[in-house]
Amino acid sequence: MSSGKHAWLNWLLYFVIFEAVVFFGLQWLLSGLGMSNQLQPENTIVPNWVKAVTFILLYLLCLLGAVMVVSNTVPSKHRQHLMRWVYLALLGMLVMLFFLF
Repeated sequence: MSSGKHAWLNWLLYFVIFEAVVFFGLQWLLSGLGMSNQLQPENTIVPNWVKAVTFILLYLLCLLGAVMVVSNTVPSKHRQHLMRWVYLALLGMLVMLFFLF
């Protein structure tokens, strides 16, 4: 992590790119699961539940991998800032679930 005044802008850009890549990658990967039309009389929640749980688990796996890579590359004095991005990513996951369906 650079120590410049606007270094958080660089990290914000990396964060947004990571979130976009993960979202569109998982959306493409899970495109066959679930039902797109929710307003059917015979609709069941099970296919969409499977899609949601699979998305959450794969997202958490991607997030864990990213945290491991970043925590190994940044100096130890900057690791405390990493958890802020993790919490922001977990909040972003809820937004992504809304857009997934």
